[in-house]
Amino acid sequence: MDITSLSNTRVKEWAQLLEKKHRDRNNKFVVEGVHLVLEALQSGANIECIAYDMDKGIPSELKQVSSNDAEWIGVSSAIIGKCTDTVTPQPVFAVVRKQSVDLEQLLSIKNSLVMVLDNVQDPGNVGTIIRSADAAGADGVILGHGCADLYNPKTIRSTMGSFFHLPVVEGQLLEILPQAKQSGARLVSTSLQAEYTCYEYDFSATTWLLVGNEAQGVSEPVKKLVDDSLIIPMRGQAESLNVGMASSVLMFEVMRQRHYRSK
Repeated sequence: MDITSLSNTRVKEWAQLLEKKHRDRNNKFVVEGVHLVLEALQSGANIECIAYDMDKGIPSELKQVSSNDAEWIGVSSAIIGKCTDTVTPQPVFAVVRKQSVDLEQLLSIKNSLVMVLDNVQDPGNVGTIIRSADAAGADGVILGHGCADLYNPKTIRSTMGSFFHLPVVEGQLLEILPQAKQSGARLVSTSLQAEYTCYEYDFSATTWLLVGNEAQGVSEPVKKLVDDSLIIPMRGQAESLNVGMASSVLMFEVMRQRHYRSK
């Protein structure tokens, strides 16, 4: 099947998915480019269709992968430009149906590592933290109120495919975090006034790492739920780390303690 008209009904629907209100209403989102479409295919994501540049054909990297019954549609380069977010669009995108994530399953994991974001507004930061969580072997990520939309094209691009590798839950932290504490999790955050560094802390038990807004940090109601505050020591003259870098430092210290301690 090929589509060439920009006024085609399906093209209009795809283009609308660039806006959050339409992603929410239709329960779908767009992933752009060969790498992310390949990640979606390999992870078994619920793909509605894959649109590729009809003049270039289906990218060779995607031809060998099972499409999970996804519909393949040849489209014009103008349609790809209309339905994607990048300045220089890649020759393929996929429309993916959102899938619900089971919070209870995440709460039940023993000695878990979960990254919690409170009002982190930059899509690049949110995506980077999801990517680092995947790399460090975290069990999941929680996005609280005020965070950049998980399905924003910039967020998804910044995850570099890690979006498809671990559960990401969007929800109300003041409801989720008390449940985590009841399940035995320690809520750990950072503070410049903290007594202990992240390298002195014992991360062996269930740990939920909490980071806050780029400018204001963790909100006051959420901060009251924190069990332990730590400081990331710095030897140089930089005033601070951004939230993505700080999250990565913390998660990789947890990974080091749990998996790379010297015998």
